[in-house]
Amino acid sequence: MNTTSKIREDWVIITKLLPQGWEEQAKLSGAFIRGRKIESPETLLRVLLIHLAEGISFRSTAVYSQEAGLCDIKDTSLTYRLGQAQEWFHWIDLGLLQKLQTENAPKVIFKRFTPRLIDGSIIKEPGPTGSQYRLHYSFRLQDMHCDTFEITSQEEGESFCYYTLAPNDLMMGDRNYCKRKGIAHVLDNQGHVLVRYHSLCLPLFNRNGKEFSLLPHLRSLKADETGDWDVWFKHPDDGRLIKGRILAVRKSAEAAEKAKQEILQEAVKKQRKTRPETLEYAEYTIVFTTVSRHYFTAKELLEMYRYRWQIELAFKCLKSLIGIGHLPKSNPENGKAWLYGKLMLALLVELLHREAELFSPWGYPLY
Repeated sequence: MNTTSKIREDWVIITKLLPQGWEEQAKLSGAFIRGRKIESPETLLRVLLIHLAEGISFRSTAVYSQEAGLCDIKDTSLTYRLGQAQEWFHWIDLGLLQKLQTENAPKVIFKRFTPRLIDGSIIKEPGPTGSQYRLHYSFRLQDMHCDTFEITSQEEGESFCYYTLAPNDLMMGDRNYCKRKGIAHVLDNQGHVLVRYHSLCLPLFNRNGKEFSLLPHLRSLKADETGDWDVWFKHPDDGRLIKGRILAVRKSAEAAEKAKQEILQEAVKKQRKTRPETLEYAEYTIVFTTVSRHYFTAKELLEMYRYRWQIELAFKCLKSLIGIGHLPKSNPENGKAWLYGKLMLALLVELLHREAELFSPWGYPLY
């Protein structure tokens, strides 16, 4: 089989993974209006995926597309086409998530809160001297809509402070977001947080302002038992005590050992010592929240946090893909389309991985 035939066959497999009606949706969303330069939605998607997957510039994409016989189009036109594809890419992302059979969070959550998945990543432009930026983004859990997209210098760390909030937004993040200033920002704007606990960044106190020792409480947990303790932290500006909750469950022996090994490997890589208590914390999954028990129990909130991790594999793949490529930094709409396109790539990789695990003699999905 020659190279051209192999590429065509691989592309057919990719299109079988896309949600039904994706070509028609390109027209309905305005991503594909007429067949000038690019003759079909299929060609448009192939060309844009070349840019997104390979991390090359629009100029290089245009040259590659012409040499491959896909289309003859200018790089400026491709830039415009990417911006027009934002809604189309978002629609495809939702369809791919459904194919992955991601469980839906309990609807009662959405009646009281607007859960938002917050994350960030370093983006490095190609080349040995490529510039580095930090991308901050937010996805609404209910519809996976990207509602915030901001780019800063790499020196700016991850924080809830970069996000505008509405009342009852539930900001869900990893340990990097467990910081007093960011959490106070959320609370000052009538929001709530649900984050992995970071022992160094969020010192805990009891209601009287005395240090709250968490490890003795964690040690009391039995397998499958859920911990739920009232804690307070000090506002970074005025020092007043703010109430929250620590939720925790003990990990399985295998999961705990894996977490410890990752911590030790990271310590060796960064040439630093690991505190004994850090390894002990790794035996538990610990979450800090400001949501009251009046609304949700510890188990319900831990389940809620689990939904964030259901798409974490896709986000991890997204982060690795984000590390390469020309991010459109001057146009926010193009930037969002770029992000949706990267997420589409991540979800396709996850679906292909599943197909590889569920091996079929013919080597491709029939649906």
